[in-house]
Amino acid sequence: MEFLTALLSIIVIDLVLAGDNAILIGLAARNLPKHQQKKVILWGSLGAIIIRIVATLAVVWLLEVPGLHLIGGILLVYIAYKLLVDNDNHDDVKAGDSFWAALRTVIIADALMGLDNVLAVAGASHGNMLLVVIGLLISVPVVMWGSTIILKWIDRFPIIITIGAGILAWTASKMIVGEHFLSGLFENGFVKYGFEILVIAAVILTAKYVQSKAAKNQEEETVLLKTGSN
Repeated sequence: MEFLTALLSIIVIDLVLAGDNAILIGLAARNLPKHQQKKVILWGSLGAIIIRIVATLAVVWLLEVPGLHLIGGILLVYIAYKLLVDNDNHDDVKAGDSFWAALRTVIIADALMGLDNVLAVAGASHGNMLLVVIGLLISVPVVMWGSTIILKWIDRFPIIITIGAGILAWTASKMIVGEHFLSGLFENGFVKYGFEILVIAAVILTAKYVQSKAAKNQEEETVLLKTGSN
């Protein structure tokens, strides 16, 4: 049951995070002819996946170092929060005007953007290499072919992002409570599961509050502009 729960977490993480990388690949190749676009998508995705495999295996190994579960958990909490409040549309992604320029943009940008996916999959796998491999195999078709489908799903069901952020926050909390030198604090099951629920609630409620405050400020600015123009 624990294996299946972790696998489901990895699948949702891949759907929510890897889809963003798929959009990046499309943007980087948008100025190329159709036949070159397909090549950039194929080789760019393969290059990004190879980098992601190496990075994920390295992170799984590094998480054995004392203290890094705590650091990784805190980073994932931030990633979960940013997933809810960040409205980055990738307008700053430079479209390559040649095959090699586009390919370079895809691999470098995806390697940088894929750090959240790498950390999340490594954390959700709890050191199980089979789960890591399955998670990476799932991310391949998502990155290469899933951007259009994922965008449609998210536009139609925005709650997918909230669910994904909640799973990231849950993964983060499990990494924190799994830190060896903090084990004494979470021996009590009530404290352990209470902390995990608290982290999930804090991430989602804080993000929702920031979103509502930003929306309110935007409405006030719009009203002031209309009043000023009149």
